[in-house]
Amino acid sequence: MSATGAPLSASALPTLGTFHSSSVCAFDRDALVQAVARIREPAHIVREAGNGRVGITFDGAPTFGGASASDLAWLGTLPSLWPEWLGDRSFAETHGTRFPYIAGAMANGIASTAIVIAMARAGMIGFFGSAGLSLGRVTAAIDEIQAAVGDLPYGANLIHSPSEPLLEAGVVDLYLSRGVRRVSASAYMGLTPHVVRYACTGLSVTPDGRIHRKNHLFAKISRPETAARFLAPPPGELLDALVREGKLTAEEGRLARMLPLAEDITVESDSGGHTDNRPLGSLFPTIAGLRDRLAAQHGYTRPVRVGAAGGLGTPASIASAFGLGAAYVLTGSVNQCALEADISPLAKEMLCKADVADVTMAPAADMFELGVEVQVLKRGTLFAARAHKLREAYRAHDSYGAIPAADRAKIEKDILRADFATVWDATRAFWNGRDARQVEKAEKDEHHKMALVFRWYLGKSSRWAIEGDVSRAADYQIWAGPAQGAFNAWVKGTFLEPASARSVVEIAANLLEGAAVVTRAQQLRTYGVPVPEEAFAFSPRPLT
Repeated sequence: MSATGAPLSASALPTLGTFHSSSVCAFDRDALVQAVARIREPAHIVREAGNGRVGITFDGAPTFGGASASDLAWLGTLPSLWPEWLGDRSFAETHGTRFPYIAGAMANGIASTAIVIAMARAGMIGFFGSAGLSLGRVTAAIDEIQAAVGDLPYGANLIHSPSEPLLEAGVVDLYLSRGVRRVSASAYMGLTPHVVRYACTGLSVTPDGRIHRKNHLFAKISRPETAARFLAPPPGELLDALVREGKLTAEEGRLARMLPLAEDITVESDSGGHTDNRPLGSLFPTIAGLRDRLAAQHGYTRPVRVGAAGGLGTPASIASAFGLGAAYVLTGSVNQCALEADISPLAKEMLCKADVADVTMAPAADMFELGVEVQVLKRGTLFAARAHKLREAYRAHDSYGAIPAADRAKIEKDILRADFATVWDATRAFWNGRDARQVEKAEKDEHHKMALVFRWYLGKSSRWAIEGDVSRAADYQIWAGPAQGAFNAWVKGTFLEPASARSVVEIAANLLEGAAVVTRAQQLRTYGVPVPEEAFAFSPRPLT
């Protein structure tokens, strides 16, 4: 609309000069669709003198006088657009990547060493899915990754483990001793000494007076109150305690008070696994605004990047995340069916058939007693319904024996597929090898014993999906968000439809390429070009 409220016509668009082109300009529908896809060339927006049509040309030059009758009105020029440039350049400069793209840390090693290595070699970042794994397994994974990638960027997950603080501490010890420089911190509701210790270890001052950060913490958050903790310097009492215990030097403790705990904040919207199901369009601006206020309050002098995750399964969703201001994007669900993902072929087949509505929430194994939930695949599995039955029984009764006999029989027959005592024996053996304090507590507290047995089912359900136990297919716990269904719809009928073609780098390359095309289409639309709808629909093609 113009200032007077009248529609703004193409002929009223401001003209910068005249333009002479030696080639045919794109004005009709098919030509415009092809022109939009030429993102790596400067695009000149022009208007015909006679009929006022607005179109695109790639040859010629603007002039500012002496125009001939054949010249066009020049409305502007868009520079080349490469997928590498979609995010904040400080992300690539800080982390040594080519692209502002991360493959997220799907737990239990589903985000495998192969994913991390492939992403590093492609100029992106992959986070190893260490959550749920033993310290020995994580150690072996880090050794494998480091031997393969050398100095290329990579990372690993650090999950908040309120019921296993010793494991969380042990993982941090491992990352510090092995020089893991990037860590994705997930499921944190508050700060722990372990995550603060990781982020602040190695802080130093360079000769030119800048604070150098040795370890980079990527905080995955979905609530403003949690984001605020990572966007502020660590609490003084936490830093003082770490210094007293010799886990930070006095200098590290001093410098930590001048920086946010994390300089990369990943806003997690409606994702697979742990999620609050928030829409990115509402959550991201809220967190970005909070970042701006806290940066001003604390006087930060360098960028604090906010990235986007959750629901990102198509080029349009990736483009929209960058359009919101995301410094980088992180994908999760769509990588779970990748060739390199460490999950069974049967589970991948189930994921490849999912639609956007084929997901639901279910109790989380790691925070079962707290009532925390994860988003999982619903189609083809009964896991969510069975997990909810276990949580209802846990909440309603103080011990397993207090559950009515008929309900116990159904739990043992349909869910555990064994009697309670047998499962407890297996559970006790597991915890004696991991954290014997859990067994000691359970022997004194029947309610806790019931929780550990029910968590056995929740934990095993993920292992069954990873290992491909066909006899337990109805119990598969497969973490997934709506992005998986959206991705499946986008690749239908293309070379990426079968799971056998879905390499993690090919997925990333097509999402980024498509996002650049969608971004260019929107840019041209803002110049008055009548961009056809199909120009926004990038079709997957082999790119790697």
